[in-house]
Amino acid sequence: MIGGTAKPPTPPPAVVDKTMCAACDILKLLPTGTVLAFHELAPSFTNHGGACGAASRYVTTALIVACATSCVLFSFTDSLVSRADGRLYYGVATRRGFRPFNFEGTREEMEDRFGDLPGMKVRALDFVHALVSAVVFVVVALGNAEIQGCLFPDVGPSVREMLNNLPVAFGLMASMVFMIFPTTRKGIGYTDMKPHKEDDRKGGTGTPGQSTLLV
Repeated sequence: MIGGTAKPPTPPPAVVDKTMCAACDILKLLPTGTVLAFHELAPSFTNHGGACGAASRYVTTALIVACATSCVLFSFTDSLVSRADGRLYYGVATRRGFRPFNFEGTREEMEDRFGDLPGMKVRALDFVHALVSAVVFVVVALGNAEIQGCLFPDVGPSVREMLNNLPVAFGLMASMVFMIFPTTRKGIGYTDMKPHKEDDRKGGTGTPGQSTLLV
């Protein structure tokens, strides 16, 4: 070490490859925009995995928190095709049903355009998916070598190995949750972008299946 803090050791290629493969699998459970924003900003925020000052550590932590919050919020979004004009509307699930973002009108006009919307209301399962999505994102972020180099430069090999293996364990757990309790949301940022139609919503739900992102 000469003239500054030593750069943390680079993880072995095998560990990096295993972590990246696991991350690719579980990233399919997260919204595309959130993942892209994280991967675009993380290198600059973390000084490319080198020594980080206090400001860089705070900004990096804020990035992880913001992206995890985005995963939670997007878990409550949904989409619907208007039966009046065939337009696609995105919105958020509420306790009373579905509230489109890009529609200005009274509740009567909304019901006339979209039909009865209580079947798309927020449910307990949405909170489960939101929590799992946020946890999955945080685990993937902590498994990133650049994040580790910035936030945890002095951890021992055992802790670093644990961080590298967390995506594998949580990926299995999250996949089981989404397989056993598939979401019917077709929200913002997922590859299953075919929106709900009037026939799909008969009985209160759309076609079962977990939305996945493009990676």
